[in-house]
Amino acid sequence: MSSLPDLTAYDAVLFDLDGVITPTAEVHMHAWRAMFEQLFADWDITPPYTDTDYFDHLDGKKRYDGVASILRSRDVEVPWGDPSDPPEADTVCGIGNRKNIVFSRVLREEGIQPYPGTMRLLDILDAAGVPSAVVSSSKNAEDVLAAAGIRDRFPVVMDGVVAEREHLPSKPAPDVFLRAAEMAGVDPARTAAVEDAISGVQSAVAGGFGLVVGVDRGAGAHALENAGAHVIVADLAEFADAHDATSR
Repeated sequence: MSSLPDLTAYDAVLFDLDGVITPTAEVHMHAWRAMFEQLFADWDITPPYTDTDYFDHLDGKKRYDGVASILRSRDVEVPWGDPSDPPEADTVCGIGNRKNIVFSRVLREEGIQPYPGTMRLLDILDAAGVPSAVVSSSKNAEDVLAAAGIRDRFPVVMDGVVAEREHLPSKPAPDVFLRAAEMAGVDPARTAAVEDAISGVQSAVAGGFGLVVGVDRGAGAHALENAGAHVIVADLAEFADAHDATSR
């Protein structure tokens, strides 16, 4: 563990949200699966939806880009529509909004707890005066952070709402990470990025970040390594443990 790089040596650490700070990826996966299984059955789309589709087409991307990607993988094209489309609309935006109803209901009814290992690391960074920021493709990021009771831990939240407003492309393009670094006033080359999604790792690598950490929550260590992650851990508690060991 002591061989892990010291994150307190960086000017800032930018964290993806879903699967890195909070286990919302599981809620997203459940909501996407329920929605697409019904859609595929209704439209007689084959092959059936699997969790592999989540990692290949949805994980880390903006909601509507993910919908378009998975439909394209089945040679299905529908109009893009508009973000204001109702969830009943058979458009990319309507389908994305349909999924979000399921997600919002689960979040509201069950709440969410951040990963303990991530909170330990945030405490270490705070004590060292290293700022943290959130870089999420989700439009639900503010709601998730509030539900977890940790919104005040992050002065900068670069999320799907900001990305849409500023017309920034989805991960794996580097734009959202670069914009977050700009918002935080730090140089990407002196900043660490933490991601659990293949597209997110690719985004941070393309942005030239000094350290890209891959957290393997299911994407697979080999896939994260191939995407360009410099270091791969199963949980950010490993960084906290390494820091505690060297601080004794």
